Amino acid sequence: MKPARWLKVTGVTIAVVVFALVIFYSWIIGAIGGAFDPSRADRELSSGAQTLITRALQDIDPGRLKDYHVHVIGVSGTGNWVNPRLLNWWGLHHKARADVFLHSSGVRAIEQFDVQYVDRLISLIKGMPVKGKYQLLAFDYFHTRDGKPDRARSEFFVDNHYVAALTDRYPDFLTAAVSIHPYRKDALEQIEYWAARGVRFIKWLPNAQGMDPRAGELDAYYAAMKRTQMVLLTHVGLELAVSSSGDGQALGNPLAFTRALDMGVKIIMAHAASAGQGEDEKGVFRENFDLFMRLMDSTQYDGILFGEISGLTQFNRLPGPLTGLLERPDIHHRLVNGSDYPLPAINLLISTRLLAYYGFITEEEKHLLNEIYQSNPLLFDFVVKRTLRHPTRGTRFPATVFMVNDALEGFSN
Repeated sequence: MKPARWLKVTGVTIAVVVFALVIFYSWIIGAIGGAFDPSRADRELSSGAQTLITRALQDIDPGRLKDYHVHVIGVSGTGNWVNPRLLNWWGLHHKARADVFLHSSGVRAIEQFDVQYVDRLISLIKGMPVKGKYQLLAFDYFHTRDGKPDRARSEFFVDNHYVAALTDRYPDFLTAAVSIHPYRKDALEQIEYWAARGVRFIKWLPNAQGMDPRAGELDAYYAAMKRTQMVLLTHVGLELAVSSSGDGQALGNPLAFTRALDMGVKIIMAHAASAGQGEDEKGVFRENFDLFMRLMDSTQYDGILFGEISGLTQFNRLPGPLTGLLERPDIHHRLVNGSDYPLPAINLLISTRLLAYYGFITEEEKHLLNEIYQSNPLLFDFVVKRTLRHPTRGTRFPATVFMVNDALEGFSN
């Protein structure tokens, strides 16, 4: 074959292969990152699915329904930031993970990232039979101990003012949780600022943001939280969605928060520490969930320590922590619900097949829940948690778990 002809054939072959790989990549991202069809939201569900939804809403006060854990991200002109390594092809494993999240969030064009993300979220909320309130979480940068933000060790940043602006735009649907890194030089001023504006919750993810809850220099921060009646909503346990460097995963140990608890700070531990292991006081590694339950069983923390059930239905956390909480009705009044949106929209994460296998739902319920997912993954997450039951005892999460917790909001010490 002549060189020119060989080069032409080779070029065409490479082009075809590249095109096929791109199509395959897009298909994989679509299958994992949201196989639901938004066009089905307006279609009538089967009578069985409608009955399951009606049962899920039983005893729910529409004016008190609340989701405490909803993520929002932005990149274009909103004061927010996403690390470029998550969007570039040369870091394919980072990009693939980011693309899954974007696809599940309804983002199809990076230049319209912020608008499309919010539009999808609001459309899902409007598709709920009972709307409720959804708490948007800001997200501060990783900070070094000297108070400087470190973008190289941060995956994204969500500005407090952006989250507040969204809640002002959609006051009927949204509420705000700010994120204030305790190493910030203006951390105490920021607590006072946002508390004065009616914000009640502060969001942390120590594994990825780098704050050490055990550090003595945080005492003034904790005192400010106690004084302003702010509540800490913090990730505990192994972090699986956002990268953590060095010994960052150790910062998610539930026992690391005893310093704040001992100072009277109210804390919601997200995911009920349902992943990974941490060291106890004797240096023995134990399941983080067991360490969380140890704190929940400490009478001194009754009334200030709470658990949040987002993530418990994900395939990689089943079945232990979910079973463990369902069999403890005595602490259900100290649990709140969070969807951890957009994670429920990721097709891979919540396996109704596994939930049925472990006995949390029936085979019939599995098919009905899958139908609801195709219509609205936010509704799906809610109905799943209201439907599942303890495999042998039959206990369920009560309606109070899915509504505003009076011990966390509207209280006065």
